[in-house]
Amino acid sequence: MTRRLLNQPMTGTLPPSKGRGAVSNRTGRFEAWQREPADDGWDSEEPGAAGPPTHLIRDSSRSIISYNDSPDVPFDRSINPYRGCEHGCVYCYARPSHAYLGLSPGLDFESRILFKPEAHELLRAELARDSYRCATVALGANTDPYQPAERKLGITRRVLEVLAECHHPVGITTKSALAERDLDILTEMAREHLVEVRVSITTMDSTLARRMEPRAASPRRRLETIRRLHEAGIPLALLFAPVIPCLNDGEMEAVLEQGWEAGCRSASYVLLRLPLEIKDLFQEWLATHYPLKAQRVLNRVRDTREGGLYDSRFGSRMAGTGEYAKLIGKRFRIACRRQGYGAPAELDISRFVPPPPRSGQLPLF
Repeated sequence: MTRRLLNQPMTGTLPPSKGRGAVSNRTGRFEAWQREPADDGWDSEEPGAAGPPTHLIRDSSRSIISYNDSPDVPFDRSINPYRGCEHGCVYCYARPSHAYLGLSPGLDFESRILFKPEAHELLRAELARDSYRCATVALGANTDPYQPAERKLGITRRVLEVLAECHHPVGITTKSALAERDLDILTEMAREHLVEVRVSITTMDSTLARRMEPRAASPRRRLETIRRLHEAGIPLALLFAPVIPCLNDGEMEAVLEQGWEAGCRSASYVLLRLPLEIKDLFQEWLATHYPLKAQRVLNRVRDTREGGLYDSRFGSRMAGTGEYAKLIGKRFRIACRRQGYGAPAELDISRFVPPPPRSGQLPLF
């Protein structure tokens, strides 16, 4: 049996494994060597065998707020307590970021999770700077802040405690039912118009969900989370993303209807994005789980990306181009109008109060 050090990424292609989304562990784009898997029949895993175990790795980042100037998203700053995501969503646009760590965007991304234990202290320090200007911060814009590791580590909760203390607005995006754990904080913030929670539901098909988002909460469980947050008075938005042509796009109207009934009052969608390594990972996944549909899905994706599998241009990367993409957008708008969806919640930035300095000494003026 081959042994591998903890800081070395796994390589090779594995059969579909239980609880993991990616089929392989393709080498990251910055590595000097590209490895091709070869099965000699020895120590081969049986299909359905347990996937690689999860390793939690301490992240010593010195800052916690990331800024962006993208016109495609409604926020200019975000907080991500974790790098990598155990939910294992095969389509996740954050996967290529693991290559910067010398790890694979494949199985490494969902099994080697970096966590930021000092996130709340870093946040407190950044909010206390004289130069800081308050604006809504996105929590979980890259990876899910309520992924399984959060149950043990509680980093997201401590971040929310700092934001609540400073009356700082936050928009949360998640696929997890763990958000219910923080109802006490979220309810208080909602009373001051400081929070909106976006729950991502990609499909109501449990089989597709298990293959595509293996460690995320089931679609039905996410609807229950929406109901419970709605009953607590927390503003909710539904995120139908990604829209995958010929795979889940036919569910759009049904998902929007059920999201409305559960308590969501605004909605958005994002067309499937396949930048960098995700193109190959997604094609492997399709060939493994939906071989008869694979070519059709990819052809329709190309119809929305001017013949390619991805278009990185601002303004088109989220919604695509071409007639098929226009049809998806039109269906979405009609379905939202039929249900009564409106604009996202307006959060209040006027209540922000910087945290006191670490010394406890208040400013003289």
